[in-house]
Amino acid sequence: MVLTLLNSIGYNTPYKHKGSNLLSLKDIKILYIEDDPFIRQSAIEYLSYYCDNIFEAQDGLEGFEKYKEIEPDIIISDIQMPKLDGLSLVEKIRKEDDKTQIIILTAHADTDYLLKAVELKLLKYLVKPVSESTLLPVLKNALEYIEDKTKDNIVHISELYRYDKLNQTLFKQNTFIKLSKKERIFLDLCANNLNRAVTYSEFSSAVWDDDMSEYALSSLVKSLRSKLPPESLENISGVGYKLQVQC
Repeated sequence: MVLTLLNSIGYNTPYKHKGSNLLSLKDIKILYIEDDPFIRQSAIEYLSYYCDNIFEAQDGLEGFEKYKEIEPDIIISDIQMPKLDGLSLVEKIRKEDDKTQIIILTAHADTDYLLKAVELKLLKYLVKPVSESTLLPVLKNALEYIEDKTKDNIVHISELYRYDKLNQTLFKQNTFIKLSKKERIFLDLCANNLNRAVTYSEFSSAVWDDDMSEYALSSLVKSLRSKLPPESLENISGVGYKLQVQC
């Protein structure tokens, strides 16, 4: 029944594409925005074959609220919707975020819409009905972008330790290591300046609002070193500290 519904709106069965190298979609978040409940539910059924984290909204306004709430990796949105149309939704999102991958769906290829879509840095502007052969390459491109962005944000301090610059989180293997606010700011400065030592004045400004004491610095470094691999936080005499990446 579901596959029949999918075919009727242009979404073909995904089974023939098991080798399409989209397994990583399982771990990302997709927000699907569509005011037609039949199309929305059918498309969500289809996408669920590839992704475990599918969220939905029935209009642009609800879509924006869901975007703020869940911070999706990919947004697929209809263009003609009540309350807030697709392009107006994207305009609101792009005022604060140019990274989220956005796919706009429309019933007609309109030149004005296409030009506006380019300005809004859309991943793709697709004309309905959307076929699997059209949608899957777009999802694959989005996935490659997301994976590249993730790689750029991960600092491998050692074989066991990694720091996520995007979320400012430290892990030992898959165990989250809790950092205080000051430790997080200190480590983030180091992780974003791997090619040099971060100076004492930079730490004073960022961590202590230009009111750093020698004791406060020493205590923070001691605490942070206890949470990092040995010798990973190097003191450069008279300059500051440098994060040593071991692998």
